[in-house]
Amino acid sequence: MAESYLKDLKKQLPCAVYLNGEYKTKNIYAGVPVIIGKKGVEKIIQIKLTEKEKNNFKKSINSVKELFNAAIKIDSDLK
Repeated sequence: MAESYLKDLKKQLPCAVYLNGEYKTKNIYAGVPVIIGKKGVEKIIQIKLTEKEKNNFKKSINSVKELFNAAIKIDSDLK
């Protein structure tokens, strides 16, 4: 990642990024393929997922949301 950033290689790499509608997901960070160049994450790549992959991705997102909500109950300053 660092090399792609420093040398502006524009490599496609997996990275946790903030999703705002990509993969039908909003307001959460998730690991997806991105292009990294001198500006950091320059593009989120949306690959076609099978129904099984979509369901697994959705389960993963829901698990992260549940974990975050549990953490907020412990420390409300996380909001």
